[in-house]
Amino acid sequence: MWAVVLLGVMLQSNKAYATVWNVGDNGWTFDVQGWESGKNFIAGDTLVFNYNVGDHSVAIVNESNYKACIVPEDAKIYSSGHDEFVLNKGVTYFVCGIPGHCDAGMHIAPNAA
Repeated sequence: MWAVVLLGVMLQSNKAYATVWNVGDNGWTFDVQGWESGKNFIAGDTLVFNYNVGDHSVAIVNESNYKACIVPEDAKIYSSGHDEFVLNKGVTYFVCGIPGHCDAGMHIAPNAA
């Protein structure tokens, strides 16, 4: 019984330390690459991508697609203008799904501890 209570407290305490990050500080826009540098992300943190609907989008891709700025045909593309993602442990690769935007610096790869 105490183990279940302790586990519940531990799970709740991890949520208290999660941070909500506004990607790019002023929004998901051109030349945002590098924004993640020097930030200490942890699993459970939320990234918020704010942008004008129709101007940009967000796609999660694998490392090779990230490096090549390729959004595969089967990638899920988010385009609400206010997209939120909870980070898992490790690196997550985000790019803009609008052609040419990733090449213009709309890509980040935060690494969550």
